[in-house]
Amino acid sequence: MGTSLDFEKPIIELERQIEEIRKGAGKQLTGGTDGLEPLERRLAAMRAEVYKNLTPYQRVQVARNSKRPFTLDYIRLVLSDFVELHGDRLYREDAAIVGGWARLDGETVMIIGHQRGRDTKENLRRNFGMPHPEGYRKALRLMKLAEKFHVPVITFIDTPGAWAGLGAEERGQSEAIARNLFEMSRLETPIVATVIGEGGSGGALALGVADRVLMLENAIYSVITIEGCAAILWKDGKSPEMKERAATALRLTAEDLVRLKLIDEIVPEPLGGAHANHEESARALQAALVRHLDDLRRYKPEKLVRRRRQKFLHMGAFAE
Repeated sequence: MGTSLDFEKPIIELERQIEEIRKGAGKQLTGGTDGLEPLERRLAAMRAEVYKNLTPYQRVQVARNSKRPFTLDYIRLVLSDFVELHGDRLYREDAAIVGGWARLDGETVMIIGHQRGRDTKENLRRNFGMPHPEGYRKALRLMKLAEKFHVPVITFIDTPGAWAGLGAEERGQSEAIARNLFEMSRLETPIVATVIGEGGSGGALALGVADRVLMLENAIYSVITIEGCAAILWKDGKSPEMKERAATALRLTAEDLVRLKLIDEIVPEPLGGAHANHEESARALQAALVRHLDDLRRYKPEKLVRRRRQKFLHMGAFAE
């Protein structure tokens, strides 16, 4: 699966060569593809080398890659019997957040996640994965519905941030996010959140107050976009040098965040990233979700809430 990332160009070129050899061999009645094996070994080694040494800025590029699996892709690959639920019962439907009933390994769950688009038309419909207040209110409605029926909540985080347009502010964007944080902190049912791509600011955290917070290996999670950070601190949010500097300073990679104890586990991605093999990425995520939910089901609701609150209260460092 090709991508437009600059550092992946040698990989894409080698993939093209291998594909041409395969096509040529397929047209012949005799002969084989003996020359492919060394090239495939070289391709695997190249992918491993490139992805082992990604810089924070390159991780940002991978996390934003439109070829990565989105929420609806993981719902199709990880879950079954999905029944989508719409609307916040207050204003309107927000397509930037999808959610509904589904089954994970035969058990009923409530799944909620940000949804981006892969082309211009779909991105406009999904508002580039940036929810309005009604999106977060829909998410909260579904969480409360899950609590009512004692069903676990699974969230997938993948947004640059909440929509900051005039209409969103008029309808109470900050209140909607704050309400989600508050209600998730006391929801009496297990919650597992996974950052599957880009986790940006409060727009991501509004689905992220969970008993377990997971991150895919090449996902990112930060308080602000790298462009916004660079523009504020160094008055330059466009140059690659300042973006790299911001990405490094923000400590936004999964390795950084697990070291800082802000997330609980890194879910491994296939060689070449989740966009290289959706199915393999989905299998790893499914195994992690099943394992964590099996563990969380052991706790009574009041203990879940107590542990969740303590988890977030102990984050960070300060001096008095």
